[in-house]
Amino acid sequence: MRRFSPRRPAPEGYSRRDTAVIDVGSNSVRMVQFRLEGRALWPVFNEKVMAGLGRGARDSGQLHPEGVESALRALKRFAHLLDAKGVEDRHVVATAAVRDCADGPDFIRQVHDETGLEVEILSGEEEGRRSAIGVLAGIGTGHGLAGDLGGSSLELTPVEARRAGPAISLPLGPLAMLNGGAAGPDLKDAIDDALAGAAPQLEMSGPVFYAVGGAWRAFAHLAMALDDYPLVLLHQYALTPAQVARAADFAVTQSEASLSNVPGVSAKRAALLPYAALLLRRILKKGRFDKVVFSAFGLREGVVCARDLRLITEGDPLLAGAEALARQASPEPEFGSALADWIEPAFAGEPALFSPERDPVLRAACARLADLGGRMHPDHRAELASTQTLYAPFGGVNHAERAFLALTVHHRYAGRRLRDESCPSRRLLDETQEQGALKLGLALRLGAALSGRSAPVLEAFRLDRSGQELVLRVDPGSEGLVIERARSRFDALSAALGLQPRVI
Repeated sequence: MRRFSPRRPAPEGYSRRDTAVIDVGSNSVRMVQFRLEGRALWPVFNEKVMAGLGRGARDSGQLHPEGVESALRALKRFAHLLDAKGVEDRHVVATAAVRDCADGPDFIRQVHDETGLEVEILSGEEEGRRSAIGVLAGIGTGHGLAGDLGGSSLELTPVEARRAGPAISLPLGPLAMLNGGAAGPDLKDAIDDALAGAAPQLEMSGPVFYAVGGAWRAFAHLAMALDDYPLVLLHQYALTPAQVARAADFAVTQSEASLSNVPGVSAKRAALLPYAALLLRRILKKGRFDKVVFSAFGLREGVVCARDLRLITEGDPLLAGAEALARQASPEPEFGSALADWIEPAFAGEPALFSPERDPVLRAACARLADLGGRMHPDHRAELASTQTLYAPFGGVNHAERAFLALTVHHRYAGRRLRDESCPSRRLLDETQEQGALKLGLALRLGAALSGRSAPVLEAFRLDRSGQELVLRVDPGSEGLVIERARSRFDALSAALGLQPRVI
């Protein structure tokens, strides 16, 4: 019997550290503690206080007094929490309300005196740039215009591939527009007048508008509720202009109380939702965008990534996220990347499910997640691992692809058994993609059974497609590893691929 040596290499460049970003906005003060694992950026703590620093600032030119008190209380708490958590790497940024109000510098000094926190006041252009960098961290490759709607301003930044262009800042935040500003029909004209200054960005960008900000997140939740959407997850949720118009028409006919009853829409966001809907609708019309994609990544992620642009220019965010999740859950994290390479020959010649370029990335991500249920109870692995995959904070994966990943992980543990009818794949995947998830799940299942989820043992086997056969080649001395369970899984994969099984 062949003997194997254990191997536990760490991925090149892999590291793990915590960093925190505090965003002092016009409407809210939020702290997010991130864990950087390799190239993956995971939020591990997230807390928000609706301070309202920018309420009335358009007329008074001053920060709202009650908002200042509320913001200071929040910042004191955040500083204490970071001290207790031992997070030394912390970044505090302030946006439109603080930079535009006459007493903004006094507020910054007071924050430092009472909390020890150093606050960086971002210009509108720098706020837009960092927000767009955050969008790219969350989607991987962009082609369009990123729009970050804050309480007092809207930043618009073109994104192309993995690069953010120059940003502009417009006074189109709801606090600026609704506090003593235009109302009714005049509001649309006021929005259009302000957007006229962004005509080059709107007319020369790519086909996608990437929406960032709490008010637009609330609008996305409203659209999900109206469509009875099967996957309640904001990041990379997409709408056509017609779908935006439908949800916007509904928003302007409802009371604040009615809107606040929508799951995911708070009472404070409900008041701003009709305005956010109208603004989004005007932007899509002016820019003639094909669709809007909502991003849960934005300024705070951009603050982290702007310090090391390799986080967005190198690697793939989905693979980085899958690798990081596997390292937390799998007893042998290196097994997933070895399995990804091992299964590829079995899918040579298979029809494309998403695209010829995208399918290998999805297979590689699924392989990294193939041991996600290793520490879970065997009776519940399929359900727990697939649910965790579906809702993990991955970047660079749209909703249909998420459903595919989750369905594949289900079949990796449950074999041919179907998921419940409520599974999001019933609406987000077509029949060919569902069958593709079954084939991939059975391939992962075979690799796990043959190798005992060990990368060195997996090297004793190779898969090949030869004509109408799926061939499993076994190295001399390793024949005893092919027990009945492994052989039955090989037969199941061959049948799913429509091939005859052959062991050499």
